[in-house]
Amino acid sequence: MKVRAWALAAVAVVVVASGCGKGGAARQGPPPLAVDVAKAKLSDIATYITLDGQIAPVQESTLSSSQSGTIAAVLVNEGDRVSRGQLLAQIDDSTLRAQLAANQATVMQAAARLKSSAIQAPISQQQYRSGLSQAQQTLEQARNRVQTDIAALNNAQLVYKSNQQLSAQGYVAQTVLEQSRAAFVAAQQELNNARQALPAAQAALNASQINQNSTQVDQATIDANRAALDQSEANVQLLQTQIAQSAIVAPFNGVVTQRLLDPGAFASPNQPVVRVSQLDSVYVNANVPDEDLSFVHSGTIASFTSASLPRRTFHGRIVDVNATPTQGTLSYRARILQENPDAQLRGGMLVSVTIRKEFHKAAVVVPRTAIFETDQGDNVFTVEDGKAKLLAVQIGLQTDTISEVRGTVRPGMVVITTRPDALQNGSVVAIGGAAPPAAPGAQASGSPSSPKARH
Repeated sequence: MKVRAWALAAVAVVVVASGCGKGGAARQGPPPLAVDVAKAKLSDIATYITLDGQIAPVQESTLSSSQSGTIAAVLVNEGDRVSRGQLLAQIDDSTLRAQLAANQATVMQAAARLKSSAIQAPISQQQYRSGLSQAQQTLEQARNRVQTDIAALNNAQLVYKSNQQLSAQGYVAQTVLEQSRAAFVAAQQELNNARQALPAAQAALNASQINQNSTQVDQATIDANRAALDQSEANVQLLQTQIAQSAIVAPFNGVVTQRLLDPGAFASPNQPVVRVSQLDSVYVNANVPDEDLSFVHSGTIASFTSASLPRRTFHGRIVDVNATPTQGTLSYRARILQENPDAQLRGGMLVSVTIRKEFHKAAVVVPRTAIFETDQGDNVFTVEDGKAKLLAVQIGLQTDTISEVRGTVRPGMVVITTRPDALQNGSVVAIGGAAPPAAPGAQASGSPSSPKARH
């Protein structure tokens, strides 16, 4: 603060003193040097980092379909607010729906075949078991018949040979001999017939055993029919998925920020159709230089302004700082999550982000122009008895206009802010062009300054 009133009072004191001096002689010596002054004061002081930043949506998606086809409808325009799951555009899916109907019919056919084979398998298995049991019985009967016929043949042969001997001795009639021979021949024929039936019974058993093994074939048929049904159902599910993908829906609540295709256009797979941005909350992204990284972390208070909104200052906190630098730089992306209920902040808007770097409370500060440097260090000039006095100081935090000083400067002390080149320690000074104040006691007793001079 310029102490103009104090300077005018000093002029009045000089005028009175010069008039009351011994013999009224004029003051001798070089003329005073004109200076401006201000008072040191207690004040909070802080330094700040200023970063260039840009607004970005919290979420933004350029939507497309993985299916190709003609755009049947686009149901939104740029600027429309949309809700999650809302249909935004539709690709013609008539061909896919026709394929779906055909595959659903195939599923029904496959299901019918599987059901038929599953029903028939137990019936066939029971038939196979019954046939096997019957063949085993038939073979056992054939074997028993052979044994019986062998015994009958041996008996008939014994009778026939006995009758031959007796007939030669005249004890048995020729008729009896012929009967026994006929019985013997008949027994041989029966044995031959029984032996011929045995291979057929064995063959029937082998066939039944083969049929029994056919149950595995039946199971394989069931498995094949079930696999065919699974494949048909998978085809149906695939087509249902493709039909669902032909509908483009909003992935979150937001605003349509771009409409890229109109109805009738052909959309290739993954070709952008609309863009949706979430702007109820936005990110403010700013790159922090490596040397300032220690002052910026999650929770750091920050503010930002935009030339697009000249009368507004926004306040928030850093929510995260990237662990790796932005590609090709030594700067790290920090971002603020900012609520945007009035939608004043728009994606891509440029902003200036301010973050407090260092802060000292109740520091002694002087105008920065009061500080000057010599070979011995930093200094200020104060005014004492109308003369400049050199004081060494230590510099603390500095802004564009003020500087923290430590040392002999106290709050309320007057310091020189404008220094002529000729100013030295002990130079007589005139504050704001006025004569320097008189030394204490130099004013004549009983000679008050004129009221005009005090003003």
